[in-house]
Amino acid sequence: MSVLDFFVKRESEFDVNSLDDPLLQALISDVEIDRKKALSIPIVSSSVDLVCDTFAMIPFKLYKQEKNKKGKRTTKEIDDIRVNIVNDDTGDTLDGFQFKKAICEDYLLGKGGYAFIKKIGNEFKGLYYVEDKWIQINKNADPVYKNFDIMVNEKMFFPYQFLKLLRNTKDGASGIGLTSQISRALKTAFQRLLYEFDLASTGGSRKGFIKSQKHLDERAVKALKESWEKYYSGNANTVILNDGMEFQEASNTSKENEINEKNKTFISEIRDIFHIYDNYDTFIKNGIMPIATAFATALNRDLLLEKEKKEYYFAPDLTELLKGSMIERYKAYEIAIKNGFKTRNEIRYMEDDDAIDGLDTINLGLGDVLLNVESGEIYVPNTNKIVKMGENETITKENETDNLPNNNNDITDNIDNQSEGGEEDER
Repeated sequence: MSVLDFFVKRESEFDVNSLDDPLLQALISDVEIDRKKALSIPIVSSSVDLVCDTFAMIPFKLYKQEKNKKGKRTTKEIDDIRVNIVNDDTGDTLDGFQFKKAICEDYLLGKGGYAFIKKIGNEFKGLYYVEDKWIQINKNADPVYKNFDIMVNEKMFFPYQFLKLLRNTKDGASGIGLTSQISRALKTAFQRLLYEFDLASTGGSRKGFIKSQKHLDERAVKALKESWEKYYSGNANTVILNDGMEFQEASNTSKENEINEKNKTFISEIRDIFHIYDNYDTFIKNGIMPIATAFATALNRDLLLEKEKKEYYFAPDLTELLKGSMIERYKAYEIAIKNGFKTRNEIRYMEDDDAIDGLDTINLGLGDVLLNVESGEIYVPNTNKIVKMGENETITKENETDNLPNNNNDITDNIDNQSEGGEEDER
């Protein structure tokens, strides 16, 4: 049954189940909007694609925190099979990008993103994505000591056997998708789509009514209806009106303008819901980072062994997403090198360039004052002196203040000669 037939038929004669379009069935029968129907709305589909594609681009890395002999905490990246499973080869038919995109879509629109963790002993073998429609949750009745089992095709699994990415969850078992939260707004959007589809079906022809100066018998009315339906369905180019009949156009200008304004408002609202803004950095911060943090937290809980959880953790690498334009990146690199918290080789690594010998040094401005927080010593490069905090005694490099260098180049040489490892600053 076509949309046009729906408008022609009287309500008493209308059967919801006779509609071919599932979106129209949902609208008329007041059925809750599900993901498939929501994704039929262009702005919803494009917004979900943008968020999920951006999230899927993020690599997740494994790090280890430990203390060195001096008690300082250090962090290093770990090469582990689990990193490859998450980002590249999941062991499933989906690769890493497809897996992250699918689980993100379930997070946004479904009850949550789920993936079975294949493990033999303590060795991880793969992540197998499971559509949320196959997931059933069996929860206990205790509101304090909550517990649940996961059922897939009547097979029971324990919670730790699944990676779970959940939105707005209250029990840690399932979440609430956007289709449930904004179902009324989506239904309103369907009504506007229905109206636009009706206009397209009629070739953009104006609606109206026919006035007749004389009474028409049943045969004449039937013939007029048939010719009129053929015209609006595109099967006829003209309708011949007999003598005494005329077409009166119904004015829809105000209604059409109202629909256009509502469409613009709806598009803006959907973009706000998905935190999609014109400012790219704001979009990453508000729309992507919360999902990435939730995913990293899920990895830390379910993809780490209990003995690893004190030292190991997963984290998203947002470097690629936050690089911005070339000018913005290079200005940021300049600030990092100038202030001494990045070496030139570290910058080259971030740009996927090879390291160069001699570029592993940190710039020290001669006007800076350096504090050693462990010994309490203050070093002034410009005067080549060390002062102990709380003491009046001044320690001079080379133990002789008279032998201080006379120019900045000599000062730099003295500093380099005493630097650890014998590395030299770049001239």
